[in-house]
Amino acid sequence: MNTRLMATLLGETSRTYRSAFFAIATLGAASSMHTQAEGSQDIQQAIADSSVDFNFRYRFEQVDQDNIHENAGASTLRSRIKWQTPKTYAFKALLELDDVRVIGAAQSNSTANSQSQYPVVADPEGSEVNQAFISYNNDSLGATLGRQRINLDDQRFVGGVGWRQNEQTFDGTRLQYHHDALTFDYSYITQVNRIFGPEGPKAKLEGDIHLLNSRFKISDQQALVGFIYSLDFDDASALSLASQTYGIRYTGQHGGMKLLASIAHQSDTGDNPIDYQANFASVELSGKFSNKVNWKAGYEILGSDDGKQSFVTPLATLHKFQGFSDAFLATPASGVKDAYLGLGFKAGPTNLKLVYHDFQADEGGASLGSEWDAVAIYPVTKKIKALAKFASYDADTHGIDTKKVWLMLQIAI
Repeated sequence: MNTRLMATLLGETSRTYRSAFFAIATLGAASSMHTQAEGSQDIQQAIADSSVDFNFRYRFEQVDQDNIHENAGASTLRSRIKWQTPKTYAFKALLELDDVRVIGAAQSNSTANSQSQYPVVADPEGSEVNQAFISYNNDSLGATLGRQRINLDDQRFVGGVGWRQNEQTFDGTRLQYHHDALTFDYSYITQVNRIFGPEGPKAKLEGDIHLLNSRFKISDQQALVGFIYSLDFDDASALSLASQTYGIRYTGQHGGMKLLASIAHQSDTGDNPIDYQANFASVELSGKFSNKVNWKAGYEILGSDDGKQSFVTPLATLHKFQGFSDAFLATPASGVKDAYLGLGFKAGPTNLKLVYHDFQADEGGASLGSEWDAVAIYPVTKKIKALAKFASYDADTHGIDTKKVWLMLQIAI
């Protein structure tokens, strides 16, 4: 086991980590009480049957950004250890530890290493508790308490940003209920553990966060989702991101094609100093030309309120949307209209994808630039995956011309 990772588990005494481990301690106490009442054999068997999984992800990321003389070349290794019990009396516990290390010289701005002469590659070094929770699940009700991964729908509003070496996780309580065609999902979050962690001024966002998502299955091919997300942040640097969002999302299969459509309305909340209202809309069609060739076409609008503030999604898996170059991690005040086309190919075991984006401002209609993205994924074995990825953003009135290349190898044990 990585010694730094073990040190984190044994020696970390900060308030955040104590909160994470509280979930595991709670399960232990509950197990102890149940043992006294019902006997110890089932609990002992659950501990004996617990699983330990290891995952290693090496990645090289190069960034060529026109306004910075030096190119970034980030070589990082993420090591992950996950321990979990089998379900016992509807309860389960999970503990997941992550460690991110730079391999070789640090030649990128990780956002936490003071290497500002390089472009940003947001994969800071450090060891952390990525997840630590207890959960309860019966036929219709689920509850999770502790630090956890939350991915809602396609992660456009709430997600784990799994692409980065430091994953985004959430401290809080999640309740899930499903009955027949209806699913109800509510989370109360007090802290967001961001990709810029585990330490530093950008590592965490504290606040009063409510995430409500309800899905109704219309038929085997169609579903409708309604959502309300209230993000009231405590951090002064994040107050302009405090918002309330109401929306609906439709998914359906029609004649061999898949349709995704969503609309939402957002306004300020809490201590946000900006009084604004903005809208969101997206539509995507996808299908197949053959078993080896697929396609998609979409249009997404993150609206603007007269150019003073745009629709924002600070808890989203942003790398998944508006291009792999991450030119729009911070949505400009004029908003963004993203028209995109994509093709997917299968060449033997290798999956290939090519996507083109054209960006315009919602307010004023100015051209914001365009981007080409490409990715190839090769399954070496069932537990080893290789990936190559490329992004080229051609800036216009927003951002800087940027090219990025990634090479990645992931191993699960």
